[in-house]
Amino acid sequence: MAADTATPATEVDFVVSGMTCGSCAARVERALTRREGVTRAAVNLASEKATVAFDPQVVSADDLVAAVGKIGYGLAPIAPSADVEEAVDSEAVLQRMWLRRVAVAWPLGLAVLVLSLAWMHEPWARWGALALTVPVQFWAGWPFLHQAAVRARARQANMDTLIAMGTLAAFFFSAYQVIFGADHDDHYFDTAALIIAFLLLGRYFEARAKGRASRAIRTLLELGAKEARLVADGQERMVPVDQVRVGDELRVRPGEKIPVDGVVVDGTSAVDESMLTGESVPVDKAPGDRVAGATINTHGVLTVRTSAVGADTALAQIVRLVEEAQGTKAPVQRLADRISGVFVPVVVLVALATLAGWWVAGDATRGLVAAVAVLIIACPCALGLATPTAIMVGTGRGAAMGVLIKGGEVLERSKRIDTVVFDKTGTLTQGQMTLTDVIPAADVDRGELLARAAAVEAGSEHPVGRAVVDGAHADGVDVPAATDFAAQAGHGVRATVDGAVVHVGNRKLMHDAGLMGCTAVEANAARLEGEGKTAVLVGWEGRVRGVLAVADTARADAASVVADLRAMGVEVVMITGDNRRTAESVAAHVGIDRVLAEVLPEDKVEEVRRLQADGRVVAMVGDGVNDAPALVQADLGIAIGTGTDVAIESSDITLLSADLDGVTTAFRLSRRTFRTILQNLGWAFVYNVVLIPVAAAGLLNPILAGAAMAFSSVSVVSNSLRLYRFRPGAGR
Repeated sequence: MAADTATPATEVDFVVSGMTCGSCAARVERALTRREGVTRAAVNLASEKATVAFDPQVVSADDLVAAVGKIGYGLAPIAPSADVEEAVDSEAVLQRMWLRRVAVAWPLGLAVLVLSLAWMHEPWARWGALALTVPVQFWAGWPFLHQAAVRARARQANMDTLIAMGTLAAFFFSAYQVIFGADHDDHYFDTAALIIAFLLLGRYFEARAKGRASRAIRTLLELGAKEARLVADGQERMVPVDQVRVGDELRVRPGEKIPVDGVVVDGTSAVDESMLTGESVPVDKAPGDRVAGATINTHGVLTVRTSAVGADTALAQIVRLVEEAQGTKAPVQRLADRISGVFVPVVVLVALATLAGWWVAGDATRGLVAAVAVLIIACPCALGLATPTAIMVGTGRGAAMGVLIKGGEVLERSKRIDTVVFDKTGTLTQGQMTLTDVIPAADVDRGELLARAAAVEAGSEHPVGRAVVDGAHADGVDVPAATDFAAQAGHGVRATVDGAVVHVGNRKLMHDAGLMGCTAVEANAARLEGEGKTAVLVGWEGRVRGVLAVADTARADAASVVADLRAMGVEVVMITGDNRRTAESVAAHVGIDRVLAEVLPEDKVEEVRRLQADGRVVAMVGDGVNDAPALVQADLGIAIGTGTDVAIESSDITLLSADLDGVTTAFRLSRRTFRTILQNLGWAFVYNVVLIPVAAAGLLNPILAGAAMAFSSVSVVSNSLRLYRFRPGAGR
């Protein structure tokens, strides 16, 4: 019997057409999720995209397109060849379309207003107003009427339904009065014309603002190189970057973009990686170093062997992550989605009840005006745009600063974090040994001590030995040659330098070699070990000549980041596998009081669980590789990468730069973005809740309702765009 095998879900991105408000997005999402075989669907009103995960053996992409088509919306898979130029062109065409209609609606609408205010008692003025309103109503306002008709055929209603009902009611009531010769002044051509004019102007500004909100993806895509200089058989030739394959060698000249990810095989230079990490200081590159596509070679010629192309490059991963984040929803949006789904039918009922109530009260004309105002003021555009625009801008701004945030749920969780756990090695510290102290005996020259120790360690691959050698070179010491190198595992090394046998290692090595100790050197070694450093004794010709110390030193910005987090009301904890003395030394240096030391990698998850069991909401900060299980267990996982090797899968937030400042930047940006979401939702809810009763009471002119509705959406998007002004270190 064959074993059952589960078919993995296929995830496809679609572009959705015909959506104009939050209720539209809710209906499309509902139509998709109700299809058998669909496991997840997320529809984003701001980006006009849908991401659908489905079982291709149960339902096809064509079935999904048909399901959405039945309710009057368009759905089309995003072509793999779609590029940034096509997206920009599409946005420009949309903006020009709205602008043309604005250019027609406003002059004619204002002319109708003048006639209505000054001469509406004259028959010629009433006929003139009718004639001028027709092109506004049926040409300039055609997008609203067309979409309302499409929704009606599908037995659906949305914002366009409200606009069409309101403006057509005002137009046909007034046209009836003119055509059938009514001699009173109950004409509302100016209402119909100016409502459409205001709505068109709002749509134009909204299209421009949404274009700015989605520019993060366009900016990232534009960073990539279009061509590469391929080296083959000793010859160079320019080829389109999509023709480059893994293993190809590319030549990159000064000032050029590195086309793809790869490894330097020849040449030295400094590479500007600011587009990936947000850091403005170029990074030195030499043979063996990795480089990322779209970074800029500032000087020197590099030969790079390709290691990743296309969708596998660091830039492509970042773009994909930002796109996914921008398509997600914050849990707080669920209430808005539920309200949007039933909002339009409820508003239509409220408008009809308003008309009926005024009719019974004996003023049907005033009831018509009030009903039109209810229909216009209630359009839930702002409600639908409140969350996605803030997420789009916030995550885009984060990407520009090297902080990748995985969407709305992460933003909402970040505001509840009260404890941050830092891994020590490679996170709070440099992750590599550094020479910190050189203390010679009283009658020994410091330079000689360091030179002889480095000469012996030059033959060692041990991290302590490499730290001594690198420290000597950094100190400008001339390191002599050594011979007869030998290592004693776990204790140290020896070699012959300038005719003397020099021993470098621990106390046992010195004792076994018969080297006499020195009280002052022993005291210094004990002090250095008390500071959490590794003490290395150096001796030759019968006695110990001095002590060196190496340590995995704390990052320069660690103390300031810890202080910033504390100022934000967050408790900071350090976790490490190191011994407690070393751990507490590092913790004291950076300002951390609580230390979880001697914790095995596999036990870090349990420590995070213990904190959570104590009621703490925990963020874990680690390198994203060894700490992956703890990153997943934490309420918020923050992985620190280098821009080309980031643990995207295990973290909620990925910092492309190794600088710890990104942690506080991520918290502040997340909190600022979530605060913007709440501001947007608050404005949208209050706007509708307060003004619908005002309109129903006949206290709101429909023209003003149209203006207010149009600019409510613009205000929400504009508030979200303020996130582009966020700067690292800016307020809490």
